[in-house]
Amino acid sequence: MPVWQTRRRTLDLTRRGAIMGVLNVTPDSFSDGGEFTDPKRACNHALAMVAAGADIIDIGGESTRPGAQPVAEMEELARVVPVIERIRKQSDVLISIDTCKSRVAAAAMAAGADIINDITALTGDAGMARVACETAAGVVLMHMRGTPQTMQIDPQYDDVAGEVRDFLRQRFEAAVACGIDPMRMALDPGIGFGKTPAHNRQLLRHCASFGVADRPVLIGVSRKSFLGLLAGSKDPADRFWPGVALTSLCRELGARIFRVHDPRAHYEALRMTEAILHGA
Repeated sequence: MPVWQTRRRTLDLTRRGAIMGVLNVTPDSFSDGGEFTDPKRACNHALAMVAAGADIIDIGGESTRPGAQPVAEMEELARVVPVIERIRKQSDVLISIDTCKSRVAAAAMAAGADIINDITALTGDAGMARVACETAAGVVLMHMRGTPQTMQIDPQYDDVAGEVRDFLRQRFEAAVACGIDPMRMALDPGIGFGKTPAHNRQLLRHCASFGVADRPVLIGVSRKSFLGLLAGSKDPADRFWPGVALTSLCRELGARIFRVHDPRAHYEALRMTEAILHGA
């Protein structure tokens, strides 16, 4: 049964999927860089996303767009901790920290976060698994080929779905061996992280198969460039509705968590799909 335990709450995702709202507090993220670097403005946007249907706010202080450069630990801490503290004072919403640095994750947990969303699946920092265990955080393990600096340089797979599935299984088993409760993990195939548009299509068609040990699958396609390619448009605004359509499709195919920039439309598509799948 797709139940996900986080630090403060357990989400029963059997019949009702969850919306994870993206909050980038960076100057250089691919679609909203610089918009929410002020903590007050970032908090207000987070609260607006909660009002629009977000169950989780995912806060990132380091861009992971293709070609993005690493951010120093102290800079990342300065970006995310004040935002987490401000949101926690005003809302009980679940907060996720999007980081691959264990000290950032630990500080985020101390500030009130509930989930660690690690694009390296706990391989980027040897201390991350310990932080996850000690804080009883929910954990998202994601697949990425290479690094943000290299991931889109001619990515190659013999069987992208099979290779991603094997990687997620291996990382899940490694996390369990480190002492992380299996019920605290969710799995993300990493759409757009070291994949071509053709690879992304393959992964989306097989999204249900990535739920190792019945762990919930997270899908993040919001505003990504391959949506424009599939829609035949170079205008970033034209990526919005294709992304909403994929939320509905992937929910039908078995995904349970949807990482998006614009929660309201995705929330409505998700609830309508579930009403048809399960009854009102």
